[in-house]
Amino acid sequence: MRALIVTGGLTALLSLAAASTPALAGSEDVVVEGAWSRASIGTTRPGAAYMTIRNTGDAPVALTGIATPLAMMSEIHETSTNAVGVTAMTPAGEIIIAPGGSVALEPGGLHVMLMQLQTPMMEGQAFPLTLLFDDGGEMTVEVPILSIAARGPGD
Repeated sequence: MRALIVTGGLTALLSLAAASTPALAGSEDVVVEGAWSRASIGTTRPGAAYMTIRNTGDAPVALTGIATPLAMMSEIHETSTNAVGVTAMTPAGEIIIAPGGSVALEPGGLHVMLMQLQTPMMEGQAFPLTLLFDDGGEMTVEVPILSIAARGPGD
């Protein structure tokens, strides 16, 4: 009987803790603004997505990954140019967003690289993009696909 009472008490405590924990841990402090992408040329070339990610909380937030059913592989890449003018893109790894800070994913800098596209990215459509955080939290945003020549979300 005593074991049943202790087990019941633990279950109630765990239920209470789960109810007070946000379903998307950490994501309640993250705001995504201006998400957009460009139409692709078929599926043989990679696509990209851009946005600004803001941290409205009091603690740093670490973006550790990106996922979408649109691409077999998606990563955050960084474009850099060396001293002799050669430009390269490399995986950026974990992105730390400071409290009250923001990170811009934009052409020519940090951006989402969408490799091995499953379908062409067609102007006027949209796709889900899930941001993955180090605390296990996730946030999914709809990314509109603009024209192949778009320069930003206002195009």
